[in-house]
Amino acid sequence: MDYEYAPLRLPSNVDRLTAAAQLAIQAEFSGWELARVQLFRDGSRKVVLRRRVQPNPQPGLSY
Repeated sequence: MDYEYAPLRLPSNVDRLTAAAQLAIQAEFSGWELARVQLFRDGSRKVVLRRRVQPNPQPGLSY
């Protein structure tokens, strides 16, 4: 199965609840799922989302 990936960087001023809400919206409306989260010492997060590649294009990420 082929996946497309979207790396995101969330700054340290974004709390966990806000980050979870943003990611849930992307999952609901664009078909993304959480692949990996990496937390850094400064409080920022590197998030990698993935979704299956489909022949019909789906909406991209919105910020």
